[in-house]
This record gives sequence, structure tokens and C-alpha cells, in this order.
Amino acid sequence: MNTKLNTNFLSVINKAENYCEEEGIDIELVFKLSENKLEIISERSKELPTLYFVSVELLRKRIKNGCFILIRDGEILGHIFAHEHLVKGHSVFERACLWVNRDFRNYNLGLLLMSRMTELFTESFLISIAQTPKVHHYNQMLGMTHVTLAQMSKVLVEELEKLGKLRDEIHYKYFVNATFEAEIRQLK
Repeated sequence: MNTKLNTNFLSVINKAENYCEEEGIDIELVFKLSENKLEIISERSKELPTLYFVSVELLRKRIKNGCFILIRDGEILGHIFAHEHLVKGHSVFERACLWVNRDFRNYNLGLLLMSRMTELFTESFLISIAQTPKVHHYNQMLGMTHVTLAQMSKVLVEELEKLGKLRDEIHYKYFVNATFEAEIRQLK
């Protein structure tokens, strides 16, 4: 990441953190949420066309990998989960279920959540499968690299396809962190 981009990125993250502080919003890494909160998140994923539906059972599995939440007065205002895929004995973590309450958008809180999750998995294989150009831009700001299916090992592509994660490259883009990029062809 070049210095100018890095400086701009840090400035944006600092502003998002300051906004949270001013608004009394806590940023927490959690590994457990109440059934009620998981049900709310699951229902939200069913109702919003921009989210992939996630059952409560799947959320219970994902939260064990870590979930960053934005919370104020017991209300979750934003969240991002990590979904673990096993590919030939390797854990590949996918950032998933990114959501920010409509009233708190335009303050880069989605980027803040993505940043925290990306940092948490710096030493692991992390992938982002995204459709939205804004998320593509955020991935680049986070130092992630766009990769094509042709750059991935055949085994990884087959596993993604089995998991229902294989998307068309016209509408979806794949971004990986530096750890994953260094070994992306090695998952055999």
C-alpha cells in the first residue's frame, strides 16, 4: 500500500473511530451473542436483498471465529462475521454478513468493521467475495489484492463451488489478504 493511500486510509479509520466515540457506539469483538440477537441478524439477512441469507445455526458457527459489532445501549448498529471454510485442511476465512444500520451509514463504519476483521485475520487466509464497487474500493484500501478464479488453485475453486461461493466474475470480485495471496496457488 503506498504512503498516500495508507495516510488517507488511517485518516478515514480515525474519523470513523472518533464518530463512534462521539455517538457512544462501542466496537466490540465478540464470540457469543444471545439467541435473540442472532435471530434479529438472521431475519435481517432474509429481508435485505444485499445480504446473503444466514440461518441462526450458521451464525452460531460463524461467531465462534469472531464477530465485530457496533453497539449502543444494547442495540447492534453494525456487524461483520468471519465464516471459516476448510479447503484441504487449510482454514480460509471469509468476511461475511457486513451490515450497518441505515441511520449510521456514510460515516465509514462498514470500512471500520472490515478493517478490524481484516486485522484480526492478518496471519490467516482471508478472502472477501464482494459485488459492490464500494466494498471493492474498501478492500483495496485495506491492502487486499483482487484475484481472478484463474489465479486460484483448482482445489480452491472447486471447494468454493461446492460451498455455493463460486460467483461469476462479471458481478463478483474476489479479494485476498497478503498471507493468502502469497500461497493462493498452493492449496492443492
